[in-house]
Amino acid sequence: MPHMIFVEPDGTERQVDAPVGLSVLEIAHKHGVDLEGACEGSLACATCHVIVDPSWAPKLTTPTEDEEDMLDLAFGLEATSRLGCQIIISDALDGLKVRLPRKS
Repeated sequence: MPHMIFVEPDGTERQVDAPVGLSVLEIAHKHGVDLEGACEGSLACATCHVIVDPSWAPKLTTPTEDEEDMLDLAFGLEATSRLGCQIIISDALDGLKVRLPRKS
């Protein structure tokens, strides 16, 4: 089974199982990672904002215009910012690393 790594705002890394077909948001919730997802993955908020490790960013699909619009609302936006609900795990993403942004 693929895995992924969440990096907490304090730098702590947490490796978790990442079943193919689930979103980063769903995986976070499955493992008790503090990633909100207020709209439950319906692409109507930016509370599942994650910062993808720069080495992984080119391996992801291009964000849609709707995702980019929602990211404009995210705090601490960076060049590799994405919404966790829009990153779907595949075998090619085994080892994906994302950082959780600071809340303020």
